[in-house]
Amino acid sequence: MTVRIATVQAEATPGDLEANLSEAVRWIDLAAEHRADVIVFPEAFTTGYDESAFAGPLPSAADTDWFAPIQRAVDRTGMVAILNTALDRGDRRTLTDVIVAPGRAPLVAYDKQHLYDSERAVFAAGDGGFSFVVNDLRIALSVCYDADFPEHAAAAAAAGADVYVNSGAYFPGGADRRDLRYAARALDNGMYVVFSGLVGAPHDFIGGSAVFDPSGRRIAAVDGVAGLAVADLGREEITRTRESQRMWADRRDDLGIPRAIGAISSGSPVDA
Repeated sequence: MTVRIATVQAEATPGDLEANLSEAVRWIDLAAEHRADVIVFPEAFTTGYDESAFAGPLPSAADTDWFAPIQRAVDRTGMVAILNTALDRGDRRTLTDVIVAPGRAPLVAYDKQHLYDSERAVFAAGDGGFSFVVNDLRIALSVCYDADFPEHAAAAAAAGADVYVNSGAYFPGGADRRDLRYAARALDNGMYVVFSGLVGAPHDFIGGSAVFDPSGRRIAAVDGVAGLAVADLGREEITRTRESQRMWADRRDDLGIPRAIGAISSGSPVDA
């Protein structure tokens, strides 16, 4: 079986929950026109990635009635939405992926584990990964800076993930690192990588929403400032890649204890 996934590239309105939820519904309806099974949104899409919004009142994890517009949209379309939001957890604040699926309550699924420097004063880090299955493919969650750490994607793959989803917000100047990073996570682990990025306010975010196949090739990307990248993901491609690119099968879990010695200095040649 395949999973048709749509990844969003869009601008969020800082601090305007209602406007951002309405915009999310519009993207879900657009993805439905492409018959997508899953839609992925950028980091902090419901609040905007904005320091003043993060410091103010945030959507609550205890009362998810505010998700009603998204719930109605996925119930109507049959799609699964991965929506990242800054979230009030009562005793802490987190940057969290919420899964909204047809016919069930929103699932507060995954808290960003690797917090960027400016985020640590506001948010608490998550303490574990999360994955779920759609059409026989296991989808693992991550948020922005998580993907900078090869071991995060490797842990997801070791737990059976076929697809590594990342919601992010990249600042100007980060495009080369961004694209190299997601391609590497795909090739390292022989799995699909799906990235959804913010554009626009308040930091001139640069997007980059794309889908990478298990060999690290970009197979879909947003062409323009805002839009959807849509791709069909299949197990056959994962199997074929892992058979030809053997890094995943040949990896060693135990590399032993590294040996080290002191400095070896260069100098003048020694006469024999």
